[in-house]
Amino acid sequence: MKRRQGFTLIELLVVIAIIAVLIALLLPAVQAAREAARRSQCVNNLKQLGLAVQNYHSSTNALPAMVTFLGPAYLTNATGPGWGWCAGWPIAIASHLEQQTLSNAFNFNIQSDQEANYTVGYTAVASLLCPSESQAQRPAHPWAPLSYHGNWGGPGVIDAWTGTIVPNETNFPMSWGWPPQNKAYFGLQAVSDGTSNTALFSEKLLGLAGNPVVNPGGRNGNRGYYKIATAGYNLPPNIATNEALTFLNACKSAPSTTNSFNSVSSGAYWTFGYPWNVGNNAYMHFNTPNGLSCIDSQGHNDGDNGGINGIVTATSNHSGGVNVGFTDGSVRFVKDSIAVATWWALGTRNGGEVISSDAY
Repeated sequence: MKRRQGFTLIELLVVIAIIAVLIALLLPAVQAAREAARRSQCVNNLKQLGLAVQNYHSSTNALPAMVTFLGPAYLTNATGPGWGWCAGWPIAIASHLEQQTLSNAFNFNIQSDQEANYTVGYTAVASLLCPSESQAQRPAHPWAPLSYHGNWGGPGVIDAWTGTIVPNETNFPMSWGWPPQNKAYFGLQAVSDGTSNTALFSEKLLGLAGNPVVNPGGRNGNRGYYKIATAGYNLPPNIATNEALTFLNACKSAPSTTNSFNSVSSGAYWTFGYPWNVGNNAYMHFNTPNGLSCIDSQGHNDGDNGGINGIVTATSNHSGGVNVGFTDGSVRFVKDSIAVATWWALGTRNGGEVISSDAY
């Protein structure tokens, strides 16, 4: 009799098992390659932003403001034209990002969230969105969001607006004694720490539509803002470094059961912002990258997403750190493990800190 040719069941199962193992080995490599490509695109986006700021500086001899108030009316009249959402740094440099049409269509003479500016505000700009962002839904739909945020500065509880992208008006509340000299507009000559040692932009994960409650360590935990109780917290800006570190350590060690009070605001609007809602289009060099964002629950919370006294942290979906665009136009990857003192120093434009080339 002629023997029938074919695989036995055991041989078939072995082949299937081998194929499954190969797929399991190859899939992470494919995912890693895709993330490498996304990270490369993210770096390119930050380089484009840096180039746009250089061109803006060439035209105005100043760095763009985090937000631009329409006028001083808000100081005396809460219903005046200055009390509201104002044009943010992305729309200020839009014409240098090959978005001249959007820049021309935007009305800078009215509050930025008014109907005449809806079309521009609803239009997403690809170069302002990190390709590694996994949140597809817009936090404040239909407003288009923002992944890249300006460097507001080091811990605001020590000294406010010490970064490169700061508001053009910082005199509120004047009774707190905040330094008005830290407001925009200043040029590159004010970055005395060196443009290659001073951050300009970094990344921040988008907020979550509907403002769901998230927890530290959980999925989307670093998209939320948490209220943290700290004892002996003086009224800023009279806080010493050790008190700021106490606040930071309390934020870092927040229990996993802590509920966020806000998870929607980060990067919700690309065209406008507000000086004390820092996390909409800016971040702070306070907590190290991909850590938590917190405010003090003792009453110093002057903004739903950070405020002057809060901790607004750079975050990303890149493994192990965030991309940072520096004021000289370069882009570097900064690890989550960077020393706190070094991270603080990279956030100030004129703090006089000495940073070693191998410190980050």
